[in-house]
Amino acid sequence: MDKIYIRLISLAIGLPFCSLYAMASEPLESINLLSEQSPKDNQLASYTKSRDVFYADNTLTLGQNAQVRRADIILKGDKIVYDQNKNTATLVGNIRVLKDGTLITGDTADYHFDEESGQITNIKYHLLNNGVGYAKSAVLKDNNIIVFDDAVYSACPCEDQVWQVRSKVLKVNDAKNSVQARDATLYIKGTPVFWFPYLSYVLRKEKTTGFLAPMISITSRSGLDLSVPYFINLAPNYDLTLTPRILTKHGALLETEARYLTTTGNGQIGWSYMPRDTQLHQSRWSWNYRHHQRLGQIDDFKISMDVDWNAVSDDDYYRDFRRGVIDLGDTIYLNRSISLNADDGNYWTAKLTLQKYQVLQDQTSDTVYGQYERLPEFTLKGKRYDWYGFDVSTENSITRFEFPKYFGDKLPWTQYTGGHRAPDGTRYMSYTRVSYPIRKAGWYIIPEVGLHATRYETNWYQQYLNTWRQVYPNVNYPISSQSGRNRATVNRVLPIFSLDSGMIFRRKTSLFGQPSIQTLEPRVYLVSIPYRDQSDIPVYDTSLSEFSMGSVFKPNRYTGWDRINTGNIVTVGLSSRWYDEDSGKQRLALQLAQRYYLNEKRVWLPGEDPDNYGRSDMLVNAEVALTNTLDLELGGQVSSKQYQNIATMASIRWMPKRLTSFSLSYRYKRDPLSYMPNPNYSDSTGKETVGMAFQWPFTKNLYAVGRLDYAIREKRLSQSILGIEYKGNCCWAGRIVLQRYAVGKNAQNSAIYLQLELQGLGSLGTNPVEVLRKSIPGYEAVNPENELNSKYERYE
Repeated sequence: MDKIYIRLISLAIGLPFCSLYAMASEPLESINLLSEQSPKDNQLASYTKSRDVFYADNTLTLGQNAQVRRADIILKGDKIVYDQNKNTATLVGNIRVLKDGTLITGDTADYHFDEESGQITNIKYHLLNNGVGYAKSAVLKDNNIIVFDDAVYSACPCEDQVWQVRSKVLKVNDAKNSVQARDATLYIKGTPVFWFPYLSYVLRKEKTTGFLAPMISITSRSGLDLSVPYFINLAPNYDLTLTPRILTKHGALLETEARYLTTTGNGQIGWSYMPRDTQLHQSRWSWNYRHHQRLGQIDDFKISMDVDWNAVSDDDYYRDFRRGVIDLGDTIYLNRSISLNADDGNYWTAKLTLQKYQVLQDQTSDTVYGQYERLPEFTLKGKRYDWYGFDVSTENSITRFEFPKYFGDKLPWTQYTGGHRAPDGTRYMSYTRVSYPIRKAGWYIIPEVGLHATRYETNWYQQYLNTWRQVYPNVNYPISSQSGRNRATVNRVLPIFSLDSGMIFRRKTSLFGQPSIQTLEPRVYLVSIPYRDQSDIPVYDTSLSEFSMGSVFKPNRYTGWDRINTGNIVTVGLSSRWYDEDSGKQRLALQLAQRYYLNEKRVWLPGEDPDNYGRSDMLVNAEVALTNTLDLELGGQVSSKQYQNIATMASIRWMPKRLTSFSLSYRYKRDPLSYMPNPNYSDSTGKETVGMAFQWPFTKNLYAVGRLDYAIREKRLSQSILGIEYKGNCCWAGRIVLQRYAVGKNAQNSAIYLQLELQGLGSLGTNPVEVLRKSIPGYEAVNPENELNSKYERYE
């Protein structure tokens, strides 16, 4: 007999259907049923399918691979009995219920379509978040909630589960994105380790109110550090995190963070408070505020505002309370800025900024730090590329610089100067450039002309100069006047001419026995700037540029605008690269660069070594990929006058496979300037460090991680990180990491981080992964995060 398909528009025509069934000589292979709900129902259509079907007394019986499908739920079983009057279904044998990505199997089930509720017995389940387990029974309360009784839960994908949570009640709420367990016990390898009166975790990575994983660490400055964050999802567009924190050496600290998002802006507010530090016998606090606000549009300009304001109670706040620090060093500058921005999206940008700092000074250091503040600064920038072949840009600013006052015995002159450490003043600056790039196959030439104009209106504190010179008779700082004048107003106008040119040659060759492509890239950069006496100009935001391949081909060897080098300067560079002919991978790169001064150098920063040698130091750099897993790099800066080593960098990195890396490095840098007036300063001083970093497997599950940085001249470890990571076979990982880092000139902090990570449940302890990523080149987490599942992951 041919297959017979019958679609019933309503169960009211079930009687003719039943007669047809009785007349059939063999059972129907499949029947599809479309049920139109009454107005009081949820208007969802139901479809059924089975090999056998029987209808009598408003009851539809489906047998042999029976199923009922709706948009919100799928019911399957050996037998399904549908009661039309009650709008319910009873399922018997091999029950499968699929609801929003959650699969439940069991022996028997009852489901009420009107109330979207039901009950299943003797079940196993698989949640959307890969949580699996079994329970005595489950109740489907509505379209979003499933409650399991006497349940066992785990997110381990392996058959031999490492951890389980056994609870009296397990509640899954899809609408609230939560799984809640009451009277729950955590079992690890079958052993109970912790009891929770209440435990909550999420189905999906979405915002949900509840406790976050506790963080535990031990440091030499804070002792045992325990915190338990509580996240409050106030609304889809704003939330709050409260973190009570106990530090055994200091006391109780409450940290809070509020985030918000509006149609025109976003931001966050953080604050913390310790009523009484048991060591310092005083209260300690911090707060920060970050905000971005779109204010609207004026003509084509989009107007916005940015705020970044930070404050702490004392210099050592971050040294005592900050987790996972790489190296705090001698000083920290906390930014405090407010800016008003305008951008037309094409050519022009403008910004009005107020910027201050809170300097967190290392109390053990003899150096007193400070930094000019902008109170305020207005900048206007414009650019236009390929405008009839020309590139045009302009940068203009007006800045009021003020240096923070300091009263104390570390700086003898401040008692005579009312606390002033450096001259305040206002700088007006304008720099406009026009270039005409010519680029062809294998070569390019870019001529450029610019005009730089600056005006300074400065408070010189003339009455304090004699006192300054008595304290430091051999140092001309902050005033170094070759002309003998100390002027309150200084003007400077400089035309700047430059010509950048280069060529690229290519040829086929071989390297390490492999066919390769070699390039030869000569480059010549010319700069001409007429001389202007700049000794009367104060130094607000200018320092000597880091001499590197990136800065050597720029017109000014200083950062900022308080000094502009003058004269005729030629920079010559030569690069050569080797690439695999097949893969295009760079195997070898060699670079050389040097400046030639055609005139005597006559512009200097205070404290800078007045070297008038006709050539700059020589820059050399080499990068070699010996294999696909072994890389070498060597760079240096060599004095052309005395052939002394000015700076050296060397590193070797080996990454033979995933989760395996080893690197060695050496760095030396001679200080080019003194940062404070010091007549005994020697330009031969500098920093010299060696470092080692690694992530190495002992076995397929056990890994060692670490980094050691040793300061040779100070004869101490500036930073050390040593740890062990263990990767479980399927769903857990553990870490123990010890870190020691500098928090000042003569002060260090030691920390121990312990973490147990249970996949699908969360982690216990403080997560050191971010510290490891920043410290160890090539570091990879031993347990990468799983991809998010879709609600159709197990669709049947």
